[in-house]
Amino acid sequence: MADDLFKALADPTRRIILDELASRSGQTLFEICSRLAMKHQLGISRQGVSQHLAVLEAAGLVDARREGRYKFHTLNTAPLRQIAERWPPPDPSGPEST
Repeated sequence: MADDLFKALADPTRRIILDELASRSGQTLFEICSRLAMKHQLGISRQGVSQHLAVLEAAGLVDARREGRYKFHTLNTAPLRQIAERWPPPDPSGPEST
């Protein structure tokens, strides 16, 4: 799972998509595409954004739910917490703090 997570985070466009979902959860593909074009001047097709979202979903960073013909995307930070817990910071009171 960590490989998928790092692969997903390696792409700058996917990180921008995550930023947009962090600022406003529950966006449709159309809304994400619009925000990328208007706010970030990214000329990426709907299919391209959809492919990026698929990678983010596979990594567990984005959850999607369908309502009728719309699909709403939400940021899921649980995989990021798992990575942070994998490598905890050193204990400041330990022998390395001197």
